[in-house]
Amino acid sequence: MIDNEIAELKAALFDLDGVIFDTEPQYTNFWRSQCQLYHPEIPGLENDIKGQTLVQIYDKYFDDVKDQQPIITQRLNEFEKTMSFPFIDGVEAFILDLRAHGIKTAIVTSSNIEKMNNVYAQHHNFRSMFDRILTSEDFCASKPDPDPYLKGAECVGVKPEECAGFEDSFNGLKSVRAAHEFTIGLSTTNTAESIKEYSDIVIENYINVDYEWLIEKFH
Repeated sequence: MIDNEIAELKAALFDLDGVIFDTEPQYTNFWRSQCQLYHPEIPGLENDIKGQTLVQIYDKYFDDVKDQQPIITQRLNEFEKTMSFPFIDGVEAFILDLRAHGIKTAIVTSSNIEKMNNVYAQHHNFRSMFDRILTSEDFCASKPDPDPYLKGAECVGVKPEECAGFEDSFNGLKSVRAAHEFTIGLSTTNTAESIKEYSDIVIENYINVDYEWLIEKFH
């Protein structure tokens, strides 16, 4: 728990998948197909890799098929070109409300620029919703390292203790916590109970969530 009795909330930092977009079911289907192809002996592996970067997935689960990694990457790139990016309920209105009250907003995602170009193609106003959009190319270390969320705070000109970070994965939540930022978990990918210990507060979506709500919870 971060002590925010003195700090003032100045920025909200958001992960992408499972936090802005309800894409996790699509990714689960993709990785299920790859896991069944290369590791049928490990049922449910597609659930274990959630919230990890592609490099982390390859190093931990596909190191034995290094020659197939470029092929999997190509399949993933093609998959992302055709997938949809539906907003999580209430998130657009929430972000607009934050910005109307002077709160800086930024994306802090492990996705790459190529993936983001697919997002921009479907949501032409996406860039205007945020002050900055940081991708995997911007970080020295991946989540759960604090670097992504420390960079997120720095790029919008605020201190970490003045930020709220929104995440759905264990690695993401650990990254926010390690950066000493107020940690809000979304139970879109993992159960509310399982992410509770890594979060200051857990929400299901952004319905009934606004600037006043966030300020109250922050303090």
